[in-house]
Amino acid sequence: MKKRKTISTSPKIIIGSLDKVDFPEFSLFNLPCKIDTGAQTSAIHCHRVRLIEKDGVEIIAFKLLDPKHPEYNDQEYRTHDFEERSIKSSNGHTEFRYVIRSPLILFNQTIETEFTLADRERMKYPVLLGRRLLKDRFMVDVSKKNVSYQQKISNAS
Repeated sequence: MKKRKTISTSPKIIIGSLDKVDFPEFSLFNLPCKIDTGAQTSAIHCHRVRLIEKDGVEIIAFKLLDPKHPEYNDQEYRTHDFEERSIKSSNGHTEFRYVIRSPLILFNQTIETEFTLADRERMKYPVLLGRRLLKDRFMVDVSKKNVSYQQKISNAS
């Protein structure tokens, strides 16, 4: 018997092509992000990624953003909750990347999602939000920008 696909009837939030997100776990706020329906998994820019073994457990250590970024805090983050996956990049090449889970705040909602740790130094936006995060939550209107951030600023006033 063929399984029926259920259609979500809950209203989706309209998000633009660009926005700003908060990462409370990393004390990073108002980071510019690009909404990318072509990307399966979200990504965050990092550098100095290394694997460490501590008490027989493999840990990943990394720094987010670059020293030239205004929100850079030179903090090294560590987690044992990660995996390595094969990711197809926008240019069609497949590469292995580390994937972590982290909460982010968007439209005043805390959303736990996966992020690949990626070198986005040459990219304009340090954060990319992909389909896994968007699915069943958001509808993208490419004519809009910073909808969540504008709502955040309005609520703070």
